[in-house]
Amino acid sequence: MTYCVAINVDQGLVFCSDSRTNAGTDNVSSYSKMHGFHWPGERFFCLLSAGNLATTQTVVKKLRGDVPKGLVPNLLSVKTMEDAADYVGIVSTWVQKQQSVRDTAKTNFEASFIFGGQIAGEPPEMFLVYPQGNYIQESSEHPFLQIGEIKYGKPILDRVIKRDVFLERAARCALVSMNSTIRSNVTVGPPVELLIYERDSLTAGRRLHYTENDPFARQLSDSWNRGLLMALEILPTFEWERDQGDGATRTG
Repeated sequence: MTYCVAINVDQGLVFCSDSRTNAGTDNVSSYSKMHGFHWPGERFFCLLSAGNLATTQTVVKKLRGDVPKGLVPNLLSVKTMEDAADYVGIVSTWVQKQQSVRDTAKTNFEASFIFGGQIAGEPPEMFLVYPQGNYIQESSEHPFLQIGEIKYGKPILDRVIKRDVFLERAARCALVSMNSTIRSNVTVGPPVELLIYERDSLTAGRRLHYTENDPFARQLSDSWNRGLLMALEILPTFEWERDQGDGATRTG
């Protein structure tokens, strides 16, 4: 299983992904699911991948290879982010079809992607590209996208992420979302990759890598756990608890 999340706020973009890949309970490996494409001062893209590993690796290889080969369209020739998302969808469906033609075991070759970035003169944008090649953008009320095991990390995003959230705070929220997912699903796991892209910088962004024993990752997890316990303590009490008075003994 996989968990990837991307956030689009006023100050820029945040991308976060786990690295665990499972092909059965006795075949667990780590592969990066975050792929950057960058032409300084001109354009920046990031691709997060989920699904069949053969498909995602072949898609990334073709996206990288089409540019030096001069095949059009490619990530350097597209004029808008929507054109780029269309191109990613076309490549994905083509790869899935090629994989299926050679398959005799009825393997599921589907893959999903979060594709985001910025082209000079255009605003930062991001898209969720489905296995069928079509795509959607994030909503204005909830400016984030997820793929893979999304349910455990979604509540914190729903409550916190708005367009005006500071970029670094959004990045910490992405890590908490990832931490919650890892704690609840053993098929999602570190290393965790985080990329923070500042709007209009057209650079490769800040890319960070957190192992299971990384001091910052552990500190963030511990702080979040303590914060949840503190929040539980200050929740309003039931009416019968208040009627018991100050002298009542309470347990639990």
